[in-house]
Amino acid sequence: MSELQSQAASGIKWSAIERLITQLVQLLIMLVLARQLGPQAFGLVGMLAVFLAISQVFVESGMGAALIRKLDRTEQDFTTAFYFNIAVGVLCYLLLYIGAPFIADFYQQPQLTNLLRWLALVIIIHAFSLVPKTMLTIDMDFKKLAVASFGAVTISSGVALVCAYQGVGVWSLVAQSLSYAFSHIVILNIVRPWTPKRRCSKDSFNYLFGFGSKLMLAGLLNGIYQNIYQIIIGKYYSAVQVGYFTQANQLVKTPAMTMTTVIQRVTYPMLSRIQDDIERLKAAYLITLQLAALVVFPLLIGLAVVADPLIPLMLGEVWRPAAELVPFICLALTLYPIHAINLNMLQVKGRADLFLKLEVVKKGITTVILICTVPLGLKAICIGMVVQSCIAFFINSYYNGKLNALSVMDQLRTLLLIFLMSSFACGVAWYVSTLISELDWVRVVFTMLLATFIYIVSVRYLQPRLCSYIVKSFFAKKEN
Repeated sequence: MSELQSQAASGIKWSAIERLITQLVQLLIMLVLARQLGPQAFGLVGMLAVFLAISQVFVESGMGAALIRKLDRTEQDFTTAFYFNIAVGVLCYLLLYIGAPFIADFYQQPQLTNLLRWLALVIIIHAFSLVPKTMLTIDMDFKKLAVASFGAVTISSGVALVCAYQGVGVWSLVAQSLSYAFSHIVILNIVRPWTPKRRCSKDSFNYLFGFGSKLMLAGLLNGIYQNIYQIIIGKYYSAVQVGYFTQANQLVKTPAMTMTTVIQRVTYPMLSRIQDDIERLKAAYLITLQLAALVVFPLLIGLAVVADPLIPLMLGEVWRPAAELVPFICLALTLYPIHAINLNMLQVKGRADLFLKLEVVKKGITTVILICTVPLGLKAICIGMVVQSCIAFFINSYYNGKLNALSVMDQLRTLLLIFLMSSFACGVAWYVSTLISELDWVRVVFTMLLATFIYIVSVRYLQPRLCSYIVKSFFAKKEN
């Protein structure tokens, strides 16, 4: 196994450990908080998500991606990015502090003023962590990132639970976010101590911002449109309905984004190192797509199948309307990791300009679909998300094909068999479960167990080369 492949395999393992453990803990805590706080609390925080997401994009400004891609980076580059992140973080907080009453008036929810002013402190705290996180990513030292994330999620979960059972309501979610951000930066500076050692450089800023600004604009569009549904639903529907959508969306996004983040943040620095070797780049890109689909497809299809009995079992009957939205959101986010990996390739090839143009086109399509579906209700909005995701796949994969990566048909051939295996395993398992029991919890557990068995067998015999690669990469002993 090559040194780069060994680093990638180790990175994926540690990144997976970090993401899986932290997301699992956060998911369990979210389920407890959902039962304790109810839909309205999550709806209120969901209304503010877009403003925090936009601010975060401005703070990052694509600097991290630019540092990772730059092979001759210097200490001055890191220092420049560090001070820029903090300055923009403070500016964004001040703007949100001043604008909080107007945002509360927009939603006609007076309590949002104080909620936003406290919750937005996360932006300043997070700005201090961006450079240390980028350094660890460049080094592919995901073990230390795992330590920081797991420590922070443990502390913040404890804080949130104590607050919730003390009866502070929605402020439990604010306390959770603030305690996570603060403890994360403290632990990061323990495991990866770093302080800026040089002054900012105009040349460094011009390079980093020149590349990162296009990613920032694309991220800005993405941040707005990832949360635009909460804005629209919050404006035209009640806080409770925002809560239903937010919770359904979060339950689905957790597995989709967890595995996407694991693969994306490991493969981006890896692919950046081989950006000029076309054949190696194409082979690595193909295996990245397959690994993402192999994990995400069965997870989301399985969740779609068992959503109706599972959500009320986990959250209580008050959340049943959210279960009706989950299958549609699952279908929409099934392609999420594929979108992310395709866009990753554009960054690796240095085409931040094309990245931005594609985001503008796709968001325009999303706007049209959203305008058409909002008057029809929450289900129609979720169906629109499925349509938009399919259109985005063809746009992203087409332009990657033009950059000597995999064409649309190549990607479809690569992904279709995995999609069919996942659908078959989950569909058969659910059908059998309905024959053996009428109890919801029995059907859910039986479906998960049988679907897992059928899927693993299918991968073993229908995808032998991929199965062999996984075994060699992640379970073989390292060569001396």
